[in-house]
Amino acid sequence: MFNKQSFRGNGKLLLTGEYFVLDGVPGIALPTKFGQSLTIMDNFMSDLQMTSFDKHHEPWFTGSYTLPDLMKMTSSSDKIGHRFYQILKAARELNPNFLNNFEGKIAVTHLDFPRNWGLGTSSTLIYTMAKWAEVDPFDLLKKTFGGSGYDIACASADGPIIYAKKEDGQHFNPCKFSPFFKNNLYFVFLEKKQNSREGIARYKEKVTPDSPLIDDMIGLSYAMGSADDLADFEECIVKHEKLIAKTLELERAKDLYFKDYWGEVKSLGAWGGDFVLVTSEESEEKTRAYFLEKGFPVFLKYEEMILERD
Repeated sequence: MFNKQSFRGNGKLLLTGEYFVLDGVPGIALPTKFGQSLTIMDNFMSDLQMTSFDKHHEPWFTGSYTLPDLMKMTSSSDKIGHRFYQILKAARELNPNFLNNFEGKIAVTHLDFPRNWGLGTSSTLIYTMAKWAEVDPFDLLKKTFGGSGYDIACASADGPIIYAKKEDGQHFNPCKFSPFFKNNLYFVFLEKKQNSREGIARYKEKVTPDSPLIDDMIGLSYAMGSADDLADFEECIVKHEKLIAKTLELERAKDLYFKDYWGEVKSLGAWGGDFVLVTSEESEEKTRAYFLEKGFPVFLKYEEMILERD
């Protein structure tokens, strides 16, 4: 009998608390409308065949693994193939019954955002693979890529969340972040990929768990989440950006690329990398034209990017 299973995970953006979430600071995390799906089908061969498709339905990875020993047979990329192998083996460790027979499977992933956008190609894969393997996605993350886990929380969220990583595990709850001024908020893609591991290492060098900066960041997260108007929100952005800039000894994205911009610019996640959030009281057309002229054509409205509860 032919069986088919489907799983999906949302992408992610971290609005507040970047890096500091590693030390338990609550951060506002925003699941995106963009994500990744995983479809599992029966395979008449006794192996696991994996194919990953990008936004344009072009395959960017293919690989096959023998069952039940999960040894790699063929792969279009040794690096990516080994990553898949690590995930499969970790899932087996968490659930010894996972793929532990000769019943072949076909696994197909589909991204609905460009891979270089940094919205969570890895985290959505971990989440969907965990659901397939019937294991805890946070446990699978810990055994594979590591990290704070906010991206895994976003994968299943139906709207913004407050996320905190504590000693006893991950804590996340729905957040009422849905500012009435969201029509003044946009996302701009910088296309300057950063190494998040380097950023984390830099943070760890500068901040200890008992640093007073942690209390400052907690206050800023809550202030930004409860801002009454755009002016208050922009003030929070400036304070948040200056705190991170001073802590990591890095320049703000606004100072680097948009010194003459009339609104504010907020980095999201690894500093200087993928998307930034920008504010504007000018028209959408004028705001879009500014960033296009600066060489940043990927410009999305808040409602186009962020998944919100009904």
